[in-house]
Parts: sequence; structure tokens; C-alpha cells
Amino acid sequence: MLDTLIGDERPLRWAVRFWPVFVAAFLSTLATTALCKKIALRFGIVDRPDHRVKTHAEPVAYLGGLGVLAGLVVGVFAGIYICRMDAAFRHTLPWFLGVLAGASIACLVGLADDLLDLRPRHKFLGQILAAALLLLVGIDPNLQRAVEPFGWTLSTRLETILDVLVVTFFVLGATNSLNLLDGLDGLCAGVTAIITGAMLLLAVHLATWGFSDFGDPVRIVICLSLAGGLCGFLPFNRHPAKIFMGDAGSTLLGFVIAALMIMFAEKVPRWWMASVVVFGLPILDTSVAVLRRALNRRPILVSDRGHIYDQMIDRGLSLRKTVAICYGLAGIYALVGLLVSQIRTRYGALVCLGTFVVSGVLVWRAGYLAMAGLRGAPRPR
Repeated sequence: MLDTLIGDERPLRWAVRFWPVFVAAFLSTLATTALCKKIALRFGIVDRPDHRVKTHAEPVAYLGGLGVLAGLVVGVFAGIYICRMDAAFRHTLPWFLGVLAGASIACLVGLADDLLDLRPRHKFLGQILAAALLLLVGIDPNLQRAVEPFGWTLSTRLETILDVLVVTFFVLGATNSLNLLDGLDGLCAGVTAIITGAMLLLAVHLATWGFSDFGDPVRIVICLSLAGGLCGFLPFNRHPAKIFMGDAGSTLLGFVIAALMIMFAEKVPRWWMASVVVFGLPILDTSVAVLRRALNRRPILVSDRGHIYDQMIDRGLSLRKTVAICYGLAGIYALVGLLVSQIRTRYGALVCLGTFVVSGVLVWRAGYLAMAGLRGAPRPR
């Protein structure tokens, strides 16, 4: 299996040539985040503690998501410049611009929520609009290829309807999962950086095998841009955080990760499954939050401190240790996802299912579905 990690269709240096993308995104985010912090403090755009869900000691600047967006934009345009002479450039450009446009809409919707406290339906409408841009530029799952092993055939109309539903589901799911994960200093940004790093490895592997003339460079550039932006943001966001990304940042990250997952569905289903497993920790945390609230007859959309990371803290772990454990869990899901990409699709499906079943059982046995105790989390043991 190790012999197939690097393909023979393209040399590794074909992917390495994109390194300026990471540097450009990193430096842009560093500079822009520092500026956003000053602007937020100057105009009072801060997240104030409420001693229930928001437990930080003092007001912290918002607008960090705009810094990450700036890094993403600069990184992607650096990638466009590098790709400008490629034969497939006219096909890659719409994908680049579609992801940037959708990411910008997602970020602005999140920013409006930070400033104006939007109703859930208004946020969902904005996220659906961002998802529509992916469909508009042709970023959709290859569902016909996915059902071929079963001997099925999808009509054009049915495939179009399913494309819309799947893309919308992924965008809404990923954006809101990362929004729910954004509860501790450095948690969401660090976990997303780990997820992005694993997806970058998947993208580079595919590129060396010549998986797609226009999909390969887009996946690599988007991963490098997002990774650079997150690495530039984390120095400001690690504990004690000097700035928060807010809904602007978490919604932006979720949209870009959703776009990447859909792009991995371009040809072979197991790459799509691999990317979903890599995203396993946000999926697990969101599933636990929704199921726990449903089982305990609590409103699904009302925030509480019953998330996995909150319950770790309420059971006596420090913030730093909790974040480190979550990084470790994200790394485990990333490794399992990389494994899924290297085995046959039917075995990969079993590994994918088994991973989430085992995760669910462990969460249940540990008592993380309970609601009693401090701020909606079980009492420390």
C-alpha cells in the first residue's frame, strides 16, 4: 500500500510548487487579524462573557473571521497566478472563484449574526445561497459514479435534485458543526487546521496520480490557503485568546471544508468517505449535542454547556488539556480517514461506519449524553 502513496502521473514537485500559497495566506492573516483586533476594540465589537455559555473572564475582540477570510482570498489568488499557464486553467478558474464567492457570503452572514444576532432561518438562507454558488460553478458530487457499483442509474433530473440536496446538506452541516465547536480558545481553529492538513495530504496524493486536471490544483490551493490562514490566526486565538473568530470565522471554515469534501467526491466514492471521516470530530460533537438535547427534551437550537469539550472542563480538566485532547481526537480521525483512502471502497465504507459507531458507543458509555449538572453538563466525577 505504501508504494501507491505517490503516483507516477505527476512528480511531487508539481504539488510543491504551490508553497507560496501557504506563505501568502499566513502573512496576510497575521497582518489582517492584528488590524481586525484594533478595529474591534476601537468600536466595541467584542464578545462579552455571560458566565453561563460564554465563560471567558473579560470581553474579547471579534472580527477574527475577517482575518482568516483575507488570508484565504490572498492565498487563492496566489494559486490562480501560479496556475495561470496550466492547460486546464479555464476550467479551474470558475471553481476558484466559486469557492471564494461562497466563502465570502458565508463569512458575511456569520459577521451579520455576530453584530445583529440573526434569526436561525436567516442564517440558513445565507448558507444555502453560498451552497448554490458551488452548484453554479459545477462543484457537485458525482452521484452517478457513486451508485454505479449497485447497478443503478440516475436520471438527469433526479441527479440534479440529489446534487442540490447533498451540497446544501454538506454546507449546512459543516458550517453549523464548526460553529458549535467554536467554544474554547484555539479549539475550532486548531481542529480545522488538523482537518485541513489531512485533506491536503489527500489532495497531494490524488494530484500525483493525475486524478483530475482541474480539480487537483483547486483542492491543493484551497487547502494551503485555509491552512495558512488558520496558522496565521492561531497565535492570536490560543489561550488566553486576544481575538475570537466569531460566527464569521466558524461559518467561513465550515463552508470551505464542505466545498473540499464535495470536491473529493469528483470521481471515486472512497475519497469522499475519507474526507468525511477526517471531519469526524465536528460530526461527533454536533451529533452528541443534537441527540443529547433531543433525549432530554431541550430546544435543539439553544446553546448550552453540554458539548464534549465543555463536559471535559466541567469534569475537572483544564482548558489547555481539553483543547490538546480534542486536537488528539481530530488527529485520530484524520489518520483513520487517510487509511480509508488507501483501501477498497467497500472496506472503506465498513471502516467509516465502524468508526462512528465506536465513537457513539464510547460517548454514551462515558455519560456525555446526560444533561444534569453544572450548566447542562454532568457533574465532575
